[in-house]
Amino acid sequence: MGLHWGAPVLKSLIPHEWWDRIQSVQVDPHVPTKEEDTLNFVNGATGERMTGFTFGPFYRLRRSKLRALLFQDLDIRYDKRLTDISYAEDGSSVTAHFADGTTTTGTMLVGADGARSATRNLLLGPTIGAINRLPYGATFVQTKFSRDRALFLRKFHPLFLGAAHPSNYFAFFGMQDAAEADRPETWTFFFYISWRYSLAEQDATADWTDAQRLQQVKELSKSFAEPWKSAFEWTPDDTPVWYLGLTDWDPGLEGHRWSNHGGRVTMVGDAVHPMTYQRGQGLNHSITDAGKLTAAIQAVSGEKDASKRAETITAFEDEMIARAGEEVRMSTTNTGMLHDWESVMKSPVMTAGLKKGGE
Repeated sequence: MGLHWGAPVLKSLIPHEWWDRIQSVQVDPHVPTKEEDTLNFVNGATGERMTGFTFGPFYRLRRSKLRALLFQDLDIRYDKRLTDISYAEDGSSVTAHFADGTTTTGTMLVGADGARSATRNLLLGPTIGAINRLPYGATFVQTKFSRDRALFLRKFHPLFLGAAHPSNYFAFFGMQDAAEADRPETWTFFFYISWRYSLAEQDATADWTDAQRLQQVKELSKSFAEPWKSAFEWTPDDTPVWYLGLTDWDPGLEGHRWSNHGGRVTMVGDAVHPMTYQRGQGLNHSITDAGKLTAAIQAVSGEKDASKRAETITAFEDEMIARAGEEVRMSTTNTGMLHDWESVMKSPVMTAGLKKGGE
């Protein structure tokens, strides 16, 4: 995951000694984070550099390592599926009900349960709360290569590279895990190609196997320049892949405002603003949500006036909806442009880069 403008917020939310370990969470802990780095975009067919964005610092974080860092000292209960939410009549508490028959009661429930959020469906209903499917698909690969092949692939960029293709494809190539700097054969690479994929086509291939998904994207890769051409060619046919039909959900749309029940329930992150990923904004907005919600909770801690609590949480939500809702719309527009060669140079990622809200 890419962390850039949201980094100062994360730093403010965790102990100093945790932040001091952020380098160890990177995909390659041996490459120091630069104050400024350049993300290059190339022509996917020729390999020619189209543009590049200099910004920073830019952290490429492994999701599993970041989770391990942030999970410290937390009481985490796994295998829980939220099925209902109830509220005390006196306005003092909220109760989460789970599929296994257990319940948990507290003063606030925060839905941070991902793009297909059960919290969102309970607050808005399964129709309004349903994820919005988009006509784009992507297949992701994570794999290792021999020493010589790994060194060849990494020479294009030590961490990341993006490409737009004249056939209306988009692609990314990067490092996933390089824990042992002197053993390239242990490095894991992460790469994908995305393309226009109608909902009808997605439905028709919904039961495809990993082997079929990989073969599909291998065919697309044959028209690509390096490193995609060789990376897909060298990937064994039985390699597990991750296929994704792109989605979003805009919290700013009419009818998408939920009741926070007097400040007792709210949502953050992908639960409330799932967005397409090409602009690399999702983690940064999610961390910002956490920072702003923390401030809101601190502001009403011990507050006896229920209206004050409701007012504070509503203000938090209003800001989040405006900020992240704009990004949902911008990211989806950007995804469409990146899969249209004639429009690709007009895309926000070409004109505005990866900064917050296109600043």
